[in-house]
Amino acid sequence: MSEVEIHGECDSRFAGVREAFEENFTERGDVGAAVAVTLGGEPVVDLWAGHADAAGTRAWERETIVNLYSTGKGVISLGVHMLVDRGVLDLDAPVARYWPEFAQAGKEGVTLRHVLSHRSGVVGARRLLPEEAKYDWETMTEALAEAEPWWEPGTRHGYHVWTWGWIVGEIVQRATGRPVGAFIREEIADPLGVDFFIGTPTSEHGRIAEIVPPSRNPLPEPDVTSIIAMAHNNPPWSFEEANTVQWREGAVPAGNAHGDARGLARVYAALANGGELDGVRLLSSEAIEAARVLQSEGTDATIGVSNRYALGFQLPSPELDDPRPETAFGHSGVGGSQAFADPAAGLGFAYVMNRIRGPGDVRARSLVEAAYASLEAGA
Repeated sequence: MSEVEIHGECDSRFAGVREAFEENFTERGDVGAAVAVTLGGEPVVDLWAGHADAAGTRAWERETIVNLYSTGKGVISLGVHMLVDRGVLDLDAPVARYWPEFAQAGKEGVTLRHVLSHRSGVVGARRLLPEEAKYDWETMTEALAEAEPWWEPGTRHGYHVWTWGWIVGEIVQRATGRPVGAFIREEIADPLGVDFFIGTPTSEHGRIAEIVPPSRNPLPEPDVTSIIAMAHNNPPWSFEEANTVQWREGAVPAGNAHGDARGLARVYAALANGGELDGVRLLSSEAIEAARVLQSEGTDATIGVSNRYALGFQLPSPELDDPRPETAFGHSGVGGSQAFADPAAGLGFAYVMNRIRGPGDVRARSLVEAAYASLEAGA
């Protein structure tokens, strides 16, 4: 693409973010995307551009939403910490306190803290599951309740790619009586006035951007002897699946939340500003500090790289050449999306897109670097 029309608003102090966003289209292959930045709780960048489909027939508009993949985990983590803050959940209580069936197969000592920090060992079922199983909540929770951990809980960490969502979601549902999607909508999205759906209503499908898959499938074949295969692709899934009604309306919390950059940046604006935004209190400042304490670091058992996790949030990893400072915390999603808060800078940030990229993707990084360069220049 030789040129692209950028829509939205950008404070002149953050002109570098707009420039980097444009370069994501002209130099880095973006199809459709949005970026939002808040500073001190106020929006300073709210931009969108490109197309909401691979054919280029639908413009990416202000109200466009897109599948967020694991970037949604950060918002779900916020919901969990709200319940901890209220005394409904206890980070160090066994999961079985809320979900008794989970105590099977040596999991009686697995705690909520283990799950949030990717240390539970329950990174995949122990039997092959059919593709459609991911859309059946009871099937997935039963498979995980009966599963033996892949390592002794608490002794190492490995990204719980898909299982994280069903385990955390079942805990939330058992503790509140509400499905996790309804809880997040009622307690976070609606009070803040943001778009965030787990199980997107049919009425909203017309504004969902189509995912543009990579040219090749990077997923391993399901194999009950492989921790990586069982963590990443059991039940089997595909990027193309994100464009189906079943995926959009289903409850796959670890990967099928839909939303936009504006809403994500607004959520993280609250976390960057003591837990409150525009009179809406989500978390106490003490709970925010507890949520971002390092829990896991070193080589990840299911990804194979060195990374760092707090309680449901990813932390900057120098080994991954992460440009963010130590004070940032948030979550990224497969394919390129990213959202985070930096309380020290008062910064909320989010970037979402529909074109899936793999290793070496620098689209989000370029925007993050531009945002911090703007701050360093006196924004």
